[in-house]
This record gives sequence, C-alpha cells and structure tokens, in this order.
Amino acid sequence: MKFITLQNIRRTYSVFFFVLFVILIGITDFKNMKGYEVSLFLELDPLIAISSFLTSWTLYKGLALSLIIIITTLIFGRFFCSWICPMGILNQWISHFMNRKRPVDDYRINAYRPIFRFKYYLLALLLVVAAFGSLQIGLFDPISLITRSFSASLFPALNYSGVSLYLNQPLFYGGMFISFIFIALLFANRFISRFWCRVLCPLGALLGVLASRSILRIRRDVEKCTDCKKCLRYCHGACDPHTELRVSECHVCMNCIEDCPEDAIHYGIARENSSVHTPVDLNRRRLIETAVAGIFLLPMMKSVVTAESDPLHKVIRPPGSIAESEFLRRCIKCGECMRVCPTNVIQPALLESGFEGLWTPFLINKIGYCEYNCVLCSQVCPTGAIIPLSVEKKVGKGLFQKPLKIGTAFYDRGRCLPWAMHTECIVCEEVCPVSPKAVWFKTVEMETRNGDKKLLKLPHVEPELCIGCGICENKCPVHDHPAIRVSSIGETRSAVNQMILKT
Repeated sequence: MKFITLQNIRRTYSVFFFVLFVILIGITDFKNMKGYEVSLFLELDPLIAISSFLTSWTLYKGLALSLIIIITTLIFGRFFCSWICPMGILNQWISHFMNRKRPVDDYRINAYRPIFRFKYYLLALLLVVAAFGSLQIGLFDPISLITRSFSASLFPALNYSGVSLYLNQPLFYGGMFISFIFIALLFANRFISRFWCRVLCPLGALLGVLASRSILRIRRDVEKCTDCKKCLRYCHGACDPHTELRVSECHVCMNCIEDCPEDAIHYGIARENSSVHTPVDLNRRRLIETAVAGIFLLPMMKSVVTAESDPLHKVIRPPGSIAESEFLRRCIKCGECMRVCPTNVIQPALLESGFEGLWTPFLINKIGYCEYNCVLCSQVCPTGAIIPLSVEKKVGKGLFQKPLKIGTAFYDRGRCLPWAMHTECIVCEEVCPVSPKAVWFKTVEMETRNGDKKLLKLPHVEPELCIGCGICENKCPVHDHPAIRVSSIGETRSAVNQMILKT
C-alpha cells in the first residue's frame, strides 16, 4: 500500500514518542506516578550518561538504558533526532509551519551551512568541563531542556489557563526566564529550520559523531541521480543528500527516499554505484581552542560563591541530596523533582549557588514546604543527585534512628509575635510534623506597656529534633519576612555545615 511508506512509519513513531513524553511528564505527580518509568527519556539520553560518568566516574543504574541508543545509532545512524527526541520532533513541527514558503525556498532553507558546526564545538566544551568535574550538560541537553521547560513553564501556564494539572497553581522562581529561553529557541526556527537541532544541540552532535561510523545509511546511486535536488526539499538534517551526504547530519527521516523521482536513493549498505559520504565537518584548530577555553572556564565557575561556600547557607537542597560537591557533579537540571513536588517548594535556582548551580533544585519555603512523609523527588531523579529514599529512612522510623535533616529553623525574635509584640501565636508549634515537636514553649509572665501582667508562651526550637522541613516558615503569620526561617545548617548530607563540629 502507498500509505505504508518509510516516511509515514517515521511520522507515526515521532507522534507516538512525543505523546509518550508528554504523558510521562503529565503523570509525574504524587497522584498518578504509581511506579511508572517517568524518567525514561532522560535515562535513554547517552549525553547525560557519558557526561555524568565523566564527572563522577560512576554510571547510575537507570542511565544504562542509554546503551540502547548508542548501539542502535552505530547500526542505524542518527535516527533518534527525528524518530524519538521530543525536542527534535517539536522543532520539526514548528519549522514546518513557520517556513511554509515557495518550493524553491525549501532548497535554500535545507542546504547545509557552516554554522551547523557550532554544536560540535559546544559538545566538546561541555565534555571538557565535565571531565574536569563540572556537569553543565543540563543547560543544553535537549531532553533536560524540554523537561525543565514543560515542568516549570508550559504545564504551570496550562494550569493557569484552566487545564487542571495541579491541585494548586504552581509558582516557579525564574519561571519566566525559562519560558523566554524555550520560546526563543522555538521561534528561532523562523530563521533557520530546525535551528536547535542543526546549530545548538550537543546530543545531536554526539549522535552525529557516532552515526559517522554507522553500518546502515542513506545511499545515493550516482548513475541514477539526475541532480534534480528534490531530495533536499524536505530534508530534516540539511545533510546534502543530493551530493556527498553528510552522514553525521542525517536524521534518517527517510524523506529523501520518498521524494526521489528516479529511485536513486536507498537506505542500507553501500552498493556498487553509491556515492561517498562527507565526514564530520570540524576544524581541528577550533576544536582545540574550544577545549582550552573549557579548561580556563572551569576555575571561573569555581571561584564564585556556591551553596557550599555561601556564609548565609541560603540554599537548601531536596531531601536525599548527596553532598554539595557531588550533587553538582550529578544534577542535570532537568526539573523532574520540581514537577513531582506536591507543595511546589522545590524551585530552579538562578545564581544562589553560583553559575554551576543554575537551574539546580533548591527549596524556597515561602512558596511551599517539604512534606513530612513525601519522598517523591528522590524517586524521579535520573542521575542519583538525589538518592532514592523510603519514608522510614526520611523520618527515622524502625532501624533508622535519626531522621534525615535538610536544615534547621531559627527564630527572629524581633519579628516573632510573642517575643516582639506580646501577642499570642502558636502556629509554628501546631504545624511542626515531628514527634516530639521541635518547637516548644516557655511560659513567661510579661509586663505590658500599661503595667498589666500577661502570661505568654515564648517559642523555642530544639535543634536536635528540627528536620528543616520549612512548614513553620511557610505557615508563619508574619508574611513578608517570617519570624522563623530555615537555613541549611545542620543538614545530614554535610559533615561541615554544622553549628558545632564534632571531633
């Protein structure tokens, strides 16, 4: 049947995988997750696996799935970009509608340009920085980027528009910045078709390098070819199928096979009259310069205030986060933990923990709080930056004698109603979830301004019992700057971020 073509098979797969991605993001919440592999696309991403291995010298168990993509790319070519990748598929759809011009313009739009080399230099920069211990791949990895954008931008916008996705409207710190970047990348397709895939995508560059050694490829029969260039009109990768095909740019979209009127193009192994292929278009000198730039960039990122060196200890990481230096070596800034958090307390950082910590998760207790019996963020992290937790381990039940601490609460007595205003308030004690409660009262007889005597309960925090969940800060009736605030000091994950160091 004419309908069953390679082109239509590819389109069917692309729709299936994009819908699957949206469904997995959609069910990443406390009501619907139910053990589904919601981080599947992140775990399939070989760029995440390779870069996180370079920074930590360990391969987290879920990322072993990326071997599937690596092996199949070595066999079938760079198919991931047009068949599976949600970012690539979305860019193709946007490009199709934004670039609907005269047929003659399609040949110009889909011609190869030297600017397409940039993604290979970006890949080299990110891998060099990763090899020296700084994982910044999440800034540009397409799966991390689209997951973060959907979680912190698109889904909250849909919920605000009336599509019920959350119990309460989520708010994200810097969410507009994330939205602007995502929209700008999509709008760039107006000027260069599939701009992200062709110019910026480091994952595409990695797959292109692997595909340059693939067994099966698009092949052109030079005897049959009449140089009509019709194969170029709908080419996804701008890979010059009408000449010496650039196999590293080919997305295996199969459009050229369907569009060729002479049946001169096929997919498979080389035949007697098959044309030669162009190798990866790279300038060796530019590549070396990029690697050197990455080496010099690293100390610049390290020489700023980070969550580890910040004297104010403002950055509180989600429960189960590993030590800060290792956390930054593993976190890919994907936003899965932000999407799944039921109280919206997990937020994308800007520069609170330095440039290295951009988009990494941290807690803002003014927005939410860490739910006492919730460990969902630890179950969706694809790289082990947040280790899997059980509720028992988090709260210290059974064999786990001590609960996990993410910080400690402190009172600002100048703002606390009982301390400063002689006004009764027991909200912090009422909401404290631990047993026995970390907030306790000392009843004191106070003398008011007019000389009357008044018994007041003055709140105190027991540091050994406080877990830093932040519900007291979130519920404090002093709304602008709460009278009780949580800092990361005392956190379980650090041996040095303590009030009193133990010898």
